[in-house]
Formats: sequence, C-alpha cells, structure tokens
Amino acid sequence: MKILIEAINYDKFKWQICGDLKVIALLLGLQQGLTKYCCFICEWNSRARSLHYSRKDWPARKFLEPGIMNVENQALVEPSKILFPSMHLKLGLMKTFVKAMNQEEAAVTYLREKFPRLSEAKLKEGIFICPQIRDLIKDEYINKLFQGDEKAAWDSFKFVVKGFFGNRRAQDYEEIVNNLL
Repeated sequence: MKILIEAINYDKFKWQICGDLKVIALLLGLQQGLTKYCCFICEWNSRARSLHYSRKDWPARKFLEPGIMNVENQALVEPSKILFPSMHLKLGLMKTFVKAMNQEEAAVTYLREKFPRLSEAKLKEGIFICPQIRDLIKDEYINKLFQGDEKAAWDSFKFVVKGFFGNRRAQDYEEIVNNLL
C-alpha cells in the first residue's frame, strides 16, 4: 500500500479516500481480520456484545499509534481524509434495524418467506445485500406489517436510502438523516 500511495503522489495531492473498509484499514495501519477495536474513528469494542445497540457513544480515537488499539503500522493517510462508503452505511443501518426487530413478529416471518435462501443465522444477524434491501423498500406488503416505532424507523430508513444514499441527494437530506437518528 505504501508503494501504491507513493506511486500516485498522494503526499502532493492529499485526496479524500473512499474505499472498501478493508482497504481503509490497511491505509490506516489497522490490524486485519478479527479485531477488538475495529473502527478507525472511535474505540468501538467489537467484543463487547452486551453493549451493541445499547451504547451509543464510544470514545473517539485520539491517535493511531502502533501497538495500541489494534494499530499495527503507521497510518499512510490522515483519518480526516477518509469518507465512509455509502453502501457500507446502508448495510449497517439495515443490520441494526433487523437486529432490533422482535424475532417473533410477522415481519421477520415475512422476511423468511420472501428470502428463503437467506440462512437463519444471516437473518438473525441482519445480513442482507443491496438488491434484497431494494426489494424490501419497493415492497408495499412489509409496510403493513410494521407498527408504531418499527413503522416510523422503517419509513425513516427508506427516506434515508432514497434521499441520502440514492443517485440524487434530496435538498432536505440533513432533516431526513436527523429524523432517522
């Protein structure tokens, strides 16, 4: 990666970088594979399963120093120059939404029927691919299965996918994202 960065004269131009999270981890010198602190922005502890989806604020990383918090090598780029890929954000939002659903509800049963080849483990963990998410967003029947807070969360998710992650960003995208949050 260092040779590649030198070959494109990154030090001269200091471009913003948007790429796969594995490539970004390499550029920032983070450990590959099963890591405890896998986020380059914060100290999110991936092994603290009891805190997932309940703890909202994780301390920000103050530095990327080799030997501390899964950092193996010196960073080749500044963390402030990294942009999150929108696809990864969309998949993460879908995962969070599905994991928060009551697994005994009709909506989860409908997901099992709609995607019969999706394993029970993937469904439980909320692992979907983009075409499946697009199908669900177009599906009118699933809207009828959600009630109350789940319905509001699903509608917000759809608005964010269409108005923020879509091909054209809505003029009120800040309001749409804040509504989801």
